[in-house]
Amino acid sequence: MSVSEQQHIRALSQLVLSPEKAHEALAFVSSLSEADREQLLKIADSNHVVMRAMAVLSETAQHAGNDLIAYWAMRIIERETSRIANAVTHLNEIVTTLEANGCPTVVMKSLDHWPDLGNDLDLYSTATEQQVVDVFTRKLRAEVESRSWGDRLAQKWNFQIPGLRESVECHVQRLGQTGEHTAMAQRLKSRSVTREIMGYSFPVPAPEERIIVATLQRMYRHFYFRICDIVNSAALVEQNLLDYRELEKAANLGGIWPGVCTYLKIVSDYVAEYR
Repeated sequence: MSVSEQQHIRALSQLVLSPEKAHEALAFVSSLSEADREQLLKIADSNHVVMRAMAVLSETAQHAGNDLIAYWAMRIIERETSRIANAVTHLNEIVTTLEANGCPTVVMKSLDHWPDLGNDLDLYSTATEQQVVDVFTRKLRAEVESRSWGDRLAQKWNFQIPGLRESVECHVQRLGQTGEHTAMAQRLKSRSVTREIMGYSFPVPAPEERIIVATLQRMYRHFYFRICDIVNSAALVEQNLLDYRELEKAANLGGIWPGVCTYLKIVSDYVAEYR
């Protein structure tokens, strides 16, 4: 039987958005061949929901006495836990070093997926490009990756650091596909909050800026959603963490309030589909 990407996405969405329907997802995963399960894992990885989906799948499989799937999911969790621990340790060193050398920094997007972590680490700094590059190359022994025309417009740099599998992407003073947003970008640091992860303290955007960054990425750049975007944003709404007046104020600085509203409507509709 040919398994479509949409079937994989539906199962993952059930696991992370509607755990009470996890038995349906378990039945689907149990029917898959080993190759199809690996494809499911690849899609979970690209949607940044490996940890969240596999945790629910493993627990559901254990309760159902399905040792094969329970073991498969647990092995994935163990492997991913090791990768994430290494990445977070390096991320702490990176942020601490930048801050200590005159580069105020915020970790954006990467920690929004917790307990998952993306395949690169995203930062924003209010320092100059020269300051940021100097700290990365001199203090962190990083290699600068080649920059596209778009990267230069957006004032975005990518680095590879020894011992770190993930690349580090740093936006400098600007946001947006062509670096067109400066006023909204300044709010990332001025309104940042602290988040504790694995015993480390990280500066991260306030909830309203997290929605702004997600909107810029999904509605004005990539034009498609990932499951993690739905889950992350829905959690902010459900936990009553958003100040909608503040969100509108921030969005209007860049003229993207219609985009923010559309983004949240899509999130709401997708969640409703599974609950």
